[in-house]
Amino acid sequence: MKKITIAIDGHSSCGKSTMAKDLAREVGYVYVDTGAMYRSVTLYALRNGLFTEGGINEEALRQQMANIQISFKFNAETGRPDTYLNGELVEHDIRTMEVSNHVSPIATLGFVREAMVAQQQQMGKDKGVVMDGRDIGTVVFPDAELKVFVTASAKVRAQRRYDELKGKGMEADFDEILKNVEERDYIDSHREVSPLRKADDAIELDNSNMTIAEQKQWLMDRFNEAVKA
Repeated sequence: MKKITIAIDGHSSCGKSTMAKDLAREVGYVYVDTGAMYRSVTLYALRNGLFTEGGINEEALRQQMANIQISFKFNAETGRPDTYLNGELVEHDIRTMEVSNHVSPIATLGFVREAMVAQQQQMGKDKGVVMDGRDIGTVVFPDAELKVFVTASAKVRAQRRYDELKGKGMEADFDEILKNVEERDYIDSHREVSPLRKADDAIELDNSNMTIAEQKQWLMDRFNEAVKA
């Protein structure tokens, strides 16, 4: 069976990462969480004092981009890859609300996106990859054989994010999360560099009223169609 490239884009907290991870595991493909990459850069910036009252110290971050290396290692216990920043496991650290509240401004920076896209394209150069994010089908892999654009209502996505954080034993406030989701939607869709948008040849999925099992089957059906095309 031929190997293909699968690009899954969509709004924050719409479940695209869960769908992508599950599909990659089912079909034996490599999974790359590009959102985790931008979250890792954000964590680096927070840890190194690159956020100021006036915003981001862009020049300092630009000079340090070469020092930011992101990788993924398979976790046998969870059956999914964990995110590493310069060799340090940061899977838990990058999921906090502090990082969520700072990631969109980082992701709008052209030099950050350029560095991350280069790493992403290297990871997927041999196909057999499932990658999710905001601009995979439009910028990173415009020639991907299967492109999916996932969306859901803001309230549904906020509730999913709330449940996820509570399930991990982390503090969560629904109203704060909903505000964050709506702000990220606006920033992601209006940024000058690689704005979030559906690729012309992407298949749209609104999963507001779908179970994880239903989403998983829908994506598997699309995958089977793509590899036979």
